Amino acid sequence: MMPMITITRAYRTEFDPTSVQRDALLRHCGTARWAYNWGLARKLEDRRAGRPMRSAISLHKELNKLKDTTFPWLREVSKCAPQEALRNLDRAFANTRGGKRGRKVWGLPRFKSRKRCIGSFRISAGTRVEPRRIRLPRIGWIRLKERDYLPTDSHLLSVTISERCGRWFVSVAVRGNVTVEGEPTRVVGVDLGIRKLVTTSDNTVFNNPRALDKARARLRHAQRQLARKRRGSRNRAKAAQRVARLYMRVANVRRDALHKITTTLTRTKSVIVIEDLHPSDMLRNHRLARSLADAAFGELRRQLEYKAVWHGSRIVVAPSFYPSSKRCPCAGCDTVVRQIALSTRTFTCPACGCSRDRDLNAALNLRNLAVSSTDKTIACGESVSPPIEAAGVAEAGTARAPFGRVGGERPFKPLAQPRGAAATG
Repeated sequence: MMPMITITRAYRTEFDPTSVQRDALLRHCGTARWAYNWGLARKLEDRRAGRPMRSAISLHKELNKLKDTTFPWLREVSKCAPQEALRNLDRAFANTRGGKRGRKVWGLPRFKSRKRCIGSFRISAGTRVEPRRIRLPRIGWIRLKERDYLPTDSHLLSVTISERCGRWFVSVAVRGNVTVEGEPTRVVGVDLGIRKLVTTSDNTVFNNPRALDKARARLRHAQRQLARKRRGSRNRAKAAQRVARLYMRVANVRRDALHKITTTLTRTKSVIVIEDLHPSDMLRNHRLARSLADAAFGELRRQLEYKAVWHGSRIVVAPSFYPSSKRCPCAGCDTVVRQIALSTRTFTCPACGCSRDRDLNAALNLRNLAVSSTDKTIACGESVSPPIEAAGVAEAGTARAPFGRVGGERPFKPLAQPRGAAATG
């Protein structure tokens, strides 16, 4: 019997509102921004007076008393928009003190400006999903651009509506049971690079789409046109929209490639061994910083970790200083070369004389790190995914997936022969 786990998963898609519905969505976004700023002003007053800051619940009760007298226009929008905005404000203050997520943000939350972006709002009740449309309180049914993508039979936790480059998106967070797929029978080492984004130990290569690098010429032209427009003019707003659309396309191309790669690996491999890279430290190399940021190593690892839980795989992280690119993977050799230039793309063992691609050599060493270990303990490595039996019905945990489009990816077609030589390993 296949084990089942309970997960929180988000589905993001685009919808096609009418002009009347678009005006209603803008009112909800403006109300959420206003409520956030209104609550922030009161919290700062409490802080300056030395009083305990009011919580989101107390602020929402105070705002409800003012609806009929001071702010009657709040009756035109759903009550969830200001309520969820105040909850976001509580979360922002919690993050400044190192709250639940464990992140430390320096400085207090800032006021939101309407000039920066339209923003978003969240609804936690009164929504309904059908195959081709979604119903929002105070707005009504809105047509979706994709059919049968949003789940209609799962428990809805929240619905987030956001705008980007004139396009409206809806993200539906649901909670449900997922059957963990059957165990694959393959162990693979994964080496990350710039030109060859992923090289596996079975010589499968996923090339880097290099979305930012390919769009640099158009971005340079669009940003130059933006700089020449007079501030505050309509032409400057149109030029800013063109720049935003180009950056949105870059992000979409990168996200699509990463989802296809990670889905293919977690569905077909039982153990995936990756290196413990530190992208923030790697970005200090200013010659490779742009290419490293475009490759998004951290996002690839994040997707591998949460998708491995869904598909019954295990992610093993090799130590940071494990010499995967400098060690010979041949049986009985285990020779480590002290210095290899980054421009050298072929590894040649001085002891046994074997020669192979540097990225493939690193992937083979990562695979050997898992093969030479026991079933549950990885020698010199760290397992970040629980064993498959631990994710069963007896110990069903809750794995939270990130917000964004994480389902329904088409399988990525790997390239058997990479084009050109890699830039880094």
